Order: sequence, then structure tokens, then C-alpha cells
Amino acid sequence: MANVSLREVYKYYENNETPAVADFNLEIKDKEFVVFVGPSGCGKSTTLRMVAGLEEISYGQILIDEKVVNDVEPKDRDIAMVFQNYALYPHMTVYDNMAFGLKMMKVSDVKRDKDGVPVKDANGREIPIMRHYTKAEIKEKVEEAARILSITEYLQRKPKAMSGGQRQRVAIGRAIVRNPKVFLMDEPLSNLDAKLRNQMRAEILMLRKRINTTFIYVTHDQTEAMTLGDRIVIMRDGFIQQVGTPGQVFDHPENLFVAGFIGTPQMNFFNAKLVKVDGSYCVNLYGKLFPVKEGVNAYLEEMKFEDSDIVLGVRPEHITLLKADSTEVSAAVLEAKVTVTEMMGSELYVHAVVGDGKEMVLRTPTAGLSKADRVSIADGGTIRFTLEPELMHLFDKAKETNLIPINVDME
Repeated sequence: MANVSLREVYKYYENNETPAVADFNLEIKDKEFVVFVGPSGCGKSTTLRMVAGLEEISYGQILIDEKVVNDVEPKDRDIAMVFQNYALYPHMTVYDNMAFGLKMMKVSDVKRDKDGVPVKDANGREIPIMRHYTKAEIKEKVEEAARILSITEYLQRKPKAMSGGQRQRVAIGRAIVRNPKVFLMDEPLSNLDAKLRNQMRAEILMLRKRINTTFIYVTHDQTEAMTLGDRIVIMRDGFIQQVGTPGQVFDHPENLFVAGFIGTPQMNFFNAKLVKVDGSYCVNLYGKLFPVKEGVNAYLEEMKFEDSDIVLGVRPEHITLLKADSTEVSAAVLEAKVTVTEMMGSELYVHAVVGDGKEMVLRTPTAGLSKADRVSIADGGTIRFTLEPELMHLFDKAKETNLIPINVDME
């Protein structure tokens, strides 16, 4: 197993002054599962291919197990890679596909006599040699990987006789048998349908526990990133936007891009004002005042923050929908006109227009909705809602960064 370091890595393609990857710095711990995520063209696959040695780096260093590998051939980096398109040999059986890499590899050993006893030189030292795996060793490794991936019964089939999910298991198995220091996966589930993708995602989680190696996983799907990764690296236009655990990037996005990228549906953003009223900070949204939580208030007080225009971020699931028959009167209640609703089974996505025509969306459970509630959230209905202080995100309008540093105690 190994740690991986990327230090000030840049990638420029020929005749292009804009880097595909810029100032990429990341330390990946031994046995950590790190996910690179971002929109198409953000540089995540390029970064993965540089780690694999399939792309040359323009500047910087990549280290695997504390060794600089910038000029090391891919086959000598002790990594294994699973591609989006499986890349299986169609004329070979599953067994031969998984065994192929092992047949090419050599392993360090010592010279032995016909009885398998190590041979020693004149000084009594064992004589080191490099040898190919034996057929028995290859068979053992392939059958163990097949057992882990539940494809033992398919070992004599050819890829064309298998489903997409089964082929992807074979591609993963071909990587597993090599027992690499680093396991690289480039959007391995993107060719599968939604149901199979969910199933394979769970299987990758189980696989990770069984083989316990260092993983670098690339995806554009934030759900995969949030469910699989120990840490997530969110990228945009070649730059890292934030690195953190799934909880950190969800609960405390460092900028508007991360806030909008992580979460489904995406976070609502409102133009608002941060004001100080009676010695405490509040968010003024459409003339209604929403107090910030105590920790945020203390930080803003310490920084002597002045009244200013901000962007208020609130996730759809964090908007509190008031009951249609509620008689609550509050200075922190807003109204919105419903434009459309999406039935998602156990919950509804309610799209509405608030204030000066700003579109927003909120999520609400379907269980417990009264007849009056259902009328209010029907197309053209009017809803009343409020915001909870601990679930609001405050962003600098000009810089698009979170006003509150992630290390501030906001309780």
C-alpha cells in the first residue's frame, strides 16, 4: 500500500496557454479513498492519468510511496487502473482477461533448487531473482478476485455474453489480482443504468473494505463522490475548489461553486443584506429578518463586520415549510408562489417564485401532508416558509467565498 503526493502539478496541452490542471496540491494517505469530482472538462481525469503515467506532467512532482514517479513508466508505478469503457479483450474468456496482466508481470524471489529450497551463494546469502508467476499462483489470485466480486461462475465466459455490470466487475477484478499499491478508477460506473450504478456503488464500498488499498476515484456524479469518498476533491477549470470529507463539503462549502455543485437539488441562492440589529447580526431577505446562529454572530462581531450585500445560500431540504392552516405570525416568514412540483415518491420538490421573481426550490416529505397543504403546494398555490439560523450559508457577494472560515466554532 502507499500514499500519493501531488505537489504544484500543472498540465498544459500543446498550443494552449490555459492549463488543463493548475497548481494541484494534494496529500493522499495510505489506504485512503479519495474522489475527484467536478463538471466535464474540470481536469479530474487528466489528473488521474498523470498519476497513472498516461499523461506527462508539465510542472511539479507526483510521488507514490515517497518516490518521485514523474519519469517512471506506467507499468513500473505499481498501480492498477479501471477505465470507463471496461477495455476487455473480447476474444478472451473472463479468466484469461483477469490473468493476462499477471502473465506479463514478474515478481521478486530467490533462486531455489528442484525441491524448492533457497539456493545460497558462497557467502551464505540467498540469490535474488525475478521470475514470472506460476500457473498455480495465477489461478489462485484470479479465483480469489472472482470470489470477492461474485463472478466465479462466469470465468469461462467471454465479455460479449455478459451484462455491463458483470463486465465492469471483470475490469475491476483484472486490477485487483495485481495487488497494486494504488487503485485508480476513471468514471467506472458512468456507462451503467441508474439501478445498476447504485448496486455497483455499494459493491465498490464492500470491495474497498476487503482489499483495503489506496483508491483514487474520478466521477462527475456527486452522489458517488459523497457515498464513496473518505475525502472529496472538488475541481473546476483545472483548479481545486475544496478538499474535505463529504460532511465538510456539504455542511460548509468554501465558495458558491461548491455550494451549488454539492447537493440535489442544488442550493438556493438569494441576494440579501447582512445587517446588525440591536447588537446582533441578521440576514435581511425581502424585508424579513433572519438572525444568524450564535457562533457566526460571535465571529462577525470579532471581525467587526459591517452591514453589506451578501449571497444567502439555503439548501432545499433546509427550508421549513409552514402548514397551510398555520396561524403563525412572524417577522421571519416569507411567501412564495408555486410554479411546479416534482413527485419523487417519499418527498416533493416544490419550485416557487419569491420576492422579486427569484426562483427557488424546496424539498418536503409527502407523509403527513394535509389536504390544505396539498392545495397550497399545487401549481399556482401559495406557500409560507421560514429559514433556520443554523442552516443558512453566508457568502461574500464579490469574492463568492464563504464569509465564515471552516475552522470557526459555529455552535
